[in-house]
Amino acid sequence: MSTFQAPKGTYDLTPPRSATFLAVREAIAAPLRDSGYGYIETPGFENVELFARGVGESTDIVTKEMYTLTTKGGDQLALRPEGTASVLRAALEANLHKAGNLPVKLWYSGSYYRYERPQAGRYRHFSQVGAEAIGTEDPVLDAELIILADQAYRSLGLRQFRILLNSLGDKECRPVYREALQTFLRDLDLDEETRRRIEINPLRVLDDKRADVQKQLTDAPKLRDYLCDACKAYHEEVRALLTAAGVVYEDDEKLVRGLDYYTRTTFEFVHDGLGSQSAVGGGGRYDGLSEMIGGPELPSVGWALGVDRTVLALEAEGIELDLPYATSVYAVPLGEEARRVLFGVVTGLRRAGIAADFAFGGRGLKGAMKSANRSGARYALVAGERDLAEGVVQLKDMESGEQSAVPLTEVAAELAKRLG
Repeated sequence: MSTFQAPKGTYDLTPPRSATFLAVREAIAAPLRDSGYGYIETPGFENVELFARGVGESTDIVTKEMYTLTTKGGDQLALRPEGTASVLRAALEANLHKAGNLPVKLWYSGSYYRYERPQAGRYRHFSQVGAEAIGTEDPVLDAELIILADQAYRSLGLRQFRILLNSLGDKECRPVYREALQTFLRDLDLDEETRRRIEINPLRVLDDKRADVQKQLTDAPKLRDYLCDACKAYHEEVRALLTAAGVVYEDDEKLVRGLDYYTRTTFEFVHDGLGSQSAVGGGGRYDGLSEMIGGPELPSVGWALGVDRTVLALEAEGIELDLPYATSVYAVPLGEEARRVLFGVVTGLRRAGIAADFAFGGRGLKGAMKSANRSGARYALVAGERDLAEGVVQLKDMESGEQSAVPLTEVAAELAKRLG
């Protein structure tokens, strides 16, 4: 065992479990790639001010959870706590919005960092796949992204998740609601930190998970009663599009999520099998974020789905993914001449696109076959001096145990046929 361990609240992904994480990432990304979303990758750290402006100075993410550092040159940087601000910054910097093809549709995958109290489903280092549609105000885009996330989860076999949906209004109607909510909240019995939040961003109080706070919020004014006609019509269109697509959702008037930049549509995917950390992903529309970080007016919408939480949801439902073989063929040489010949065969198989591995280290047959089993290989190639003298190798089916001699010159063709 090493002297060092992974930092508190983080984890290592190692085989074979890491294969499940890769499969989840691929399942989430697949419908995005098929729908015109291009891949984007951003640095793991950004200027602190990007998140302070974009995510919101009053959010827990910025005030309590962000990892910050000062470079030798004096720059203030932060490990990225979320993806949207970074992706929008990169799109603006690359002038993707000026190409004349709006919306700019992007997807990304990576690690994110928040200083939180570690618990099941909540880590200080976590993985997400996200999608952003930048530059267009259209309820069809909001619906598209929700439908694609629903499609991704269902492709994994998940069924016990729920979609929560709400509208947060816009710059026209939300200020009126904000004032009404502040008036209501100021009369409640709340701690000093929550009272400070009332003055900065009162909607965040609605997201407070403490039972004593939620009890006092029963009669809080409803945002739906303050939505302007344009926001009501927009939200109804999103709801109608989801219903027409057969996507089931639940209206949740208290859903605000933890970021300040959301406007109008906001949504969350929750799984009741995960306990208190039930959210597996979510997102919404953020029409003013571009201006917040110094860009032009670019109404946008997006989401991020947690890979870690999705894996936990799969485990909660008892779903085992049908993972592809990491190694299709495992070569076991018996003797020096066989080592040389079979290594040449393995190299040829790899060039032909067949995943192949080799029994390194000159182990005996028994030990090498144990390694073949551990590798998860579908077939084993075994050859000794007698086999080479006859110009054949023994091809063993690792599932059925059946074994047959195959001419050396036909190994690649035979395996390609069997593996499809």
